[in-house]
Amino acid sequence: MFGRAPKKSDNTKYYEILGVSKNASPDDLKKAYEKAAIKNHPDKGGDPEKFKELAQAYEVLSDPEKREVYDQYGEDALKEGMGGGGGGHDPFDIFSSFFGGGGFPGGGSSRGRRQRVQCAQQ
Repeated sequence: MFGRAPKKSDNTKYYEILGVSKNASPDDLKKAYEKAAIKNHPDKGGDPEKFKELAQAYEVLSDPEKREVYDQYGEDALKEGMGGGGGGHDPFDIFSSFFGGGGFPGGGSSRGRRQRVQCAQQ
């Protein structure tokens, strides 16, 4: 009548991707993501698909609401919109939030460099 209810799922895929347990704290998730993202970043010879998987897993598990939906109903429920969306984000956005606009320490943004140059010329 109102569609079928989502089935319960014991989905652990995202936890396995990040290499953490299902009861990992937000801090544990962040540390695991940072370590794996640096190791698998395409600019450092990593696999772009693995990097995207890491970003997706971290995006879901670091959001308490999405994590709850994922834990109860699995990845399919997120794709169907139960957790406020779950795809379409650039994996580099999450990475940049940790390491700045340049992707890696010391990268910085071109805007920051431009401002320093202007100050030096005056």
